[in-house]
Amino acid sequence: MSRIFISGSSTGLGLMAGELLAGQGHKVVLHARNPDRAEDARKAQPRAEAVVTGDVATIAGARDVAAQVNALGRFDAVIHNAGVGYREAYRPTADGLPHVFAINTLSTYILTALIERPGRLVYLSSGMHHQTDANLDDILWKERRWYGAQAYSETKLHDVMLAFAVARLWPGVFSNALEPGWVPTKMGGPGAPDDMRQAHLTQAWLAAGDDPKADVTGKYFYHLKRMDPNPQARDPKLQDRLIAICAEISGVAFPNE
Repeated sequence: MSRIFISGSSTGLGLMAGELLAGQGHKVVLHARNPDRAEDARKAQPRAEAVVTGDVATIAGARDVAAQVNALGRFDAVIHNAGVGYREAYRPTADGLPHVFAINTLSTYILTALIERPGRLVYLSSGMHHQTDANLDDILWKERRWYGAQAYSETKLHDVMLAFAVARLWPGVFSNALEPGWVPTKMGGPGAPDDMRQAHLTQAWLAAGDDPKADVTGKYFYHLKRMDPNPQARDPKLQDRLIAICAEISGVAFPNE
């Protein structure tokens, strides 16, 4: 059985994946933004080994979450699930960053770089990443007028880029990305048309390590099936540039070895 950490797992797909994995006998550690959400997560998933608490919207908060995870010992897999949605207004964080970027892109980078390297990494993207550009020249929206859906789409492309960069730079790790579908979570909204019963299965499957078919890296999935990502996600130059930008903004170096 595996030991798995899931970021952003006090509600929604993260909690659902945690429930599924715990039910399969895996040891699961959840993550909540604040103590109230942590308590809700404990009640919802009493089989969880622990609940890490911290707000990844800030660089210091993401660093602290990574430190808490490392204090619990090494994990076999990490599911990067924390995120905010496409209907968000522009809100700067305490670090002066657009909070959609800070949570969806930068915190995912920080947790990847600082959590002791697991055997499996799983990154949640979105179908909206297919129709966008990485826009690394204006990643912080200093030149453009804010558009929440576009900002969200870009960050979900960044997540796939990061997954594929890890697959390239860390050959001993299975690193993959997926889209869960447009499902009626708090983020997706009540009118989302996709099947909620399918939305959490792929990330749990990729993280668990129970199926040799999941022993792949640098792949993109939708409902347990491979599909093609946005072509920009596979560009090593763009991947390296994204890593360099995130390292500069966060002050967290990416461990290439």
